[in-house]
Amino acid sequence: QVQLVESGGGLVQPGGSLRLSCAASGFTLDYYAIGWFRQAPGKEREGVSCISSSDGSTYYADSVKGRFTISRDNAKNTVYLQMNSLKPEDTAVYYCATVVSSEITGWNEYDYWGQGTQVTVSS
Repeated sequence: QVQLVESGGGLVQPGGSLRLSCAASGFTLDYYAIGWFRQAPGKEREGVSCISSSDGSTYYADSVKGRFTISRDNAKNTVYLQMNSLKPEDTAVYYCATVVSSEITGWNEYDYWGQGTQVTVSS
């Protein structure tokens, strides 16, 4: 079965850290760029970060730049999102998604999604 499964979400205090994982099964991530997205209640889904498969190029939304780090481990068929210095406004359901490209593309090009993992930042 082809699927993406996110994990690692949870409740964390402001200033804390979490590492999200996006594990693929049924296909290899080696040839695909991967993006992380989030959707907060009442808000539209937004792109957070993405990573190419060709050369590991990365991109970050301004809201997370300097705090989040995306990485990939092709041997484990997994992409990670390390989130540091978390803020209450980072609270959202986080999704990973693939695009049929080895390069970073526009956010609306991603077309295969995981089920999401909840991240809540609160004291």
